[in-house]
Amino acid sequence: MVFQQANLMPWRTVIDNIKLPLELEGVGNEEARFKALEMIELVGLRGFEDSWPRDLSGGMAQRVGIARALIHDPDLLLLDEPFGALDAITRERMWVELSRIWQARQKTVIMVTHSINESLFLADRVLVLTQRPGKIKLDVEVDLPRPRIDDIRYTPHFGELARKLRDAIE
Repeated sequence: MVFQQANLMPWRTVIDNIKLPLELEGVGNEEARFKALEMIELVGLRGFEDSWPRDLSGGMAQRVGIARALIHDPDLLLLDEPFGALDAITRERMWVELSRIWQARQKTVIMVTHSINESLFLADRVLVLTQRPGKIKLDVEVDLPRPRIDDIRYTPHFGELARKLRDAIE
C-alpha cells in the first residue's frame, strides 16, 4: 500500500527504507539489498541509494514509497491518493513514472484519487462512487492507448471521457 504521504523513516536512507519490509520478514541483508537496488532502478532513483528522506523531493519520496510497496512483488498494489500532496507539475510527472512502472511490472493497481485527469491517464477502468454510503455510480472503461504519453490529455477522446466523469460527479 502507498499512502498520501511517503511515511519514510527519517533515520533510514533510501535503500534502508525500501529494504525495511524484507528486514521485518527476516530476509538476509544481501538478498534484501539486491532486491532494494532492483526497486531503486525501477523507480528511477539510482544514485540516491544513500540519501536521507530530508534530502528528497516529494516525488522522489513517493517513488521510495512505491518501491517499498513493490519489493514484495505483490499481486495487488493499493494507492491512496499517493500524489495528492505534490505540486501540479510533480504530480503529472509522477503519473508518467507510475505508468512506466506499471508497464514494467503489470501489477493490478487500485488507486483512490479525486483527480479526473489522473484517473484517466493512469487507469483502464474508473469507478465513480456516490456519497455515503459509497456505491458505484458510474463504471467507465478507459480505452486510451498504452503506453500513455502526456499529450494524450489534449485529445478529444480524453476530453469526452473527462466530461463523462465530471457529469457523474456533479
